[in-house]
Formats: sequence, structure tokens, C-alpha cells
Amino acid sequence: MKKTYYLFNPGVLERKDNTLKFTPVTEDENGREQLGQPRYLPVESVSNLYVFGSLRTNSSLYNFLGQNDIAVHFFDYYENYTGSFMPKDFLLSGKMLVNQVRHYEDKQKRQRIAQLIIEGASYNMLKNLKYYNNRGKDMEPIIATIESLRELIYKSQTISELMGIEGNIRLHYYEAFNTIINDFDMSGRTKNPPLNEVNALISFGNMMCYSQCLRAIHQTQLNPTISYLHEPGARRFSLSLDISEIFKPLIVDRVIFRVLNKKELQATDFDLKLNKVLLKDAGKKTFVSAMEEKLTETIKHRTLNKSVSYKHLIKLECYKLQKHLLGIDDYKPFKMWW
Repeated sequence: MKKTYYLFNPGVLERKDNTLKFTPVTEDENGREQLGQPRYLPVESVSNLYVFGSLRTNSSLYNFLGQNDIAVHFFDYYENYTGSFMPKDFLLSGKMLVNQVRHYEDKQKRQRIAQLIIEGASYNMLKNLKYYNNRGKDMEPIIATIESLRELIYKSQTISELMGIEGNIRLHYYEAFNTIINDFDMSGRTKNPPLNEVNALISFGNMMCYSQCLRAIHQTQLNPTISYLHEPGARRFSLSLDISEIFKPLIVDRVIFRVLNKKELQATDFDLKLNKVLLKDAGKKTFVSAMEEKLTETIKHRTLNKSVSYKHLIKLECYKLQKHLLGIDDYKPFKMWW
């Protein structure tokens, strides 16, 4: 089974026969380069590489990665997602592209897909709130507010109106984080830059979810630049933003609740800089490990009647949207049933 590998240290990545060779690089006190112990990764076991440190490589290595359908996602020092290397699109379909564009250009069809995305995302937010409400955290007022806002979703006439409803739902949803999380105060959503520990985890986790959705889209016939809720724009894969809305509550948020409430991450794992909070290296590894554990966790799928991972659920969501666009089956957003 193929796995995701995370490269935290600066280093050199190169091809060694049919393996990937990663050699960590450090500097001694005199600024001289020191090579660490190399690690070898059998290419057939790698699905994605997440790069958090500076990486030295060459074009022939990327040719090798492309031939073996390996994607590479890059994050900068401040934990911002900066881009991806994606293998060649083997599944391109002219028919799929035409239908994807037609559903975007038709205002009613676009509105319907966008509404379904918000319906699924808000439903999954409510499931999180109800989970903690059943465990003694008073979520009732926020649940009632979000349920009333959800009634407006299918009354919206424009994307901007729908985005306003979504923004209000998420505003109230984030208000609940201070009650759910024991030892950290969120104090509202802040990003670019995140101003406290909870916001730092949300931003980092959301970008990881975004890249997972991009990879899943790439494995279908969908074009990642044509979206329905988020406005397509230059140099961004906006369909990944659409799909990630559904999965952020059940993947990212649940991981955040776990690592903070179980004290897997503590205040010492964060670097409080001027007007910005970042994870330290050890904290970043802990959070990434928890995210990977969640993505590979399996649940019994009610329709397929077999166990599937959260990572595979994202791909299934792309297939469902694809069938909707081709007129095969109406799209129904993924909703937690547990």
C-alpha cells in the first residue's frame, strides 16, 4: 500500500536506481555543510511527499516522480502551502471538462452544487457540536443558531449570498471551540497570520486538507481549477477549496480537538512570534502524525458495505461530483452518520 512521506529537514532528494534517496543536510557551527544518514524510500511505496524544509533536487528526479505518479506538496517556513508538483494528467477527459464548465456557467446549476457543498459542510460541523454536547459541553445555543442558518442555504439566490450564510455558520461554529478545547483560547478566527495556537493549527490543518483534496481530484477526470462555491481564479486550484469544506470538520477539526485535549500538543510546542504563532518542529511532527493517522483511519461505508479510509472518502466525493456533472447521478455531499 502506498504511503505519504513527510520531509521536515532540509536535504537532498535524488534517484538511486528504483528508490528515492533523501539525505538530510545541516550546518556545523562554522557554516559548513554536513550530510546526515541517507534514507531510502522504495518508489512503489510512495504516493505523496510533503516538503516542509528546503529541498535540493533536479529535473530528472521530477521526471522520475512523474513517471511513478508521485505528487509533491510544498510548505514554507511559516507553514503556508506554496504549491504542488503533480504528475501528468493521465485521466483528462474532454467530455468531463465541457460538462464541468457548463455547470459553472449555468447560474442555477452552479448555485445548486454550491448549496450542496455548504449543506454537507455545515451538517458535519453540527455533528462535531452534537458529539461534544452529548459529553457535557453546552453546545445547544450554537447548535440552534447554526440550524436556523442552515434553513437559509436553499433560499440563497447568489453565490455571494450563500458565502455570507456560510461565513455566519462558521463564525458561530468557531465560537464553540473555546468550550470544546480545554486549555487554549481561540478568541475568534484569525489567519494570514494566525494569532494564537488554535488558529495556527486550523490554518495548517486546512492547508493539509486542501492538498489532500487536490491529490484526490487529480486522480479523477475533474479539473481542479473549475469550482462552484469558491470563485475560480488565476494560479489556484479552487475546486480543492470546495471539496475541502466538507472534510475540514471531520478531519482537521477533530484532530485539533484530540491533540489539544489529550495534551499531545502543549503550549511549549508553539513559537509565539510577533503577530504570528507557529508550530515548532517537534509540534509540527506531532500534528502531522495525528493528521496522517486520521486520514488512514477506516470506517465502514454504508453504501459500499466495506471499510474505507478518510483519504479514500475524499476521492469518493470527487467521483460523486463527477457523476453529477455527467448527469449519471445527483450529487449528495458526504455527511457523517456516526
